[in-house]
Amino acid sequence: MLKALYNPVSKIKNLSSEQLEKVYDKYPMLEKIVDLVNKFKTVLKCQHVESLDKWIKDAVILKNREVCSFINGITRDFTAVKNAIQYDYNNGLAEVSVNKLKAIKRIMYGRCSFEMLRKKILRRENCVFN
Repeated sequence: MLKALYNPVSKIKNLSSEQLEKVYDKYPMLEKIVDLVNKFKTVLKCQHVESLDKWIKDAVILKNREVCSFINGITRDFTAVKNAIQYDYNNGLAEVSVNKLKAIKRIMYGRCSFEMLRKKILRRENCVFN
């Protein structure tokens, strides 16, 4: 049933509409959550920042603990979330480099000097770019 949150119901194998209706009848909150997730995906895909406020109001009405936790995370840094929805820019490339650096540093912890760490990173980056 978790697949219903990520995929359209029509694309889930081995799940008929009758089965889905039975699940929704037994767990009515699930239908509302799936609908809420689909609306959030629409906000992200269409980059409708204006509809984010309405989505949050609809989500708060559910009074679901996990959904409220997610909303608290969004509202904590609302400007950043709006910018992430509105713009195509991200810092993914920088994060990859930082994570590689941290992994190398963790592996080498206490064994080598800073100069050796520097050489390993530069050698690794040269291999990637060549």
